[in-house]
Amino acid sequence: QLKKEWNSPIYAFYHPVPDIGYHEGRRYHEFKCAATRCKKGVHRFLDKKDAKSTSNMRKHAKICWGEETVKLADETKNSQEAHTIISGAKDSSITASFERTGKGKVTYLHRQHTRTETKYSLMKTGRPEYYIPSPSTVSRDVKLVFARTRQRIAKMLQEHDGQLSFATDAWTSPNHKAFIAVSVHLEHDGEPLAMILDIVEVSESHSGVNLATAF
Repeated sequence: QLKKEWNSPIYAFYHPVPDIGYHEGRRYHEFKCAATRCKKGVHRFLDKKDAKSTSNMRKHAKICWGEETVKLADETKNSQEAHTIISGAKDSSITASFERTGKGKVTYLHRQHTRTETKYSLMKTGRPEYYIPSPSTVSRDVKLVFARTRQRIAKMLQEHDGQLSFATDAWTSPNHKAFIAVSVHLEHDGEPLAMILDIVEVSESHSGVNLATAF
């Protein structure tokens, strides 16, 4: 009977059937968040005057799904329509799917987002299950991949039986800094292969002697 009254679009962000639990003799409904990576739920005690309130559910949905997605869901007719959009938008943006069903003029906010909004609201809008690594994790992984790749290339070139042809390309950037790029060209498994080995700054004249020294 209670489920018939759950028509608010906010219910679309939770599993349709809540768990029933008890705390100190008080019965409550626990609405589990529908986001894949989210394991949290929202408790709503049934012996309170605001037993039908969705304020806590709305707060959690904004944190997990993003304020923009919740706002667009509110523009739908009911929870069933909002749930249909969320379920059918796996291959495209959820916010875009909501916008296609909405009416009225599309407005834009030009205020610069804070760092928290950029990380958790914009990058995870409609896809709260996505994992966003920290800057230190990205930096560590990039350096690790670079070190391993350099070792693999060095080993491959040292063990290559054929000829290795090296080339250089020199240019000056728009801010008047001179660079040269060193590349290697070889035949690997019957296919031509070219790789950039390094890019270094050469502040001196690009003479043959200076290029050879930089090489």
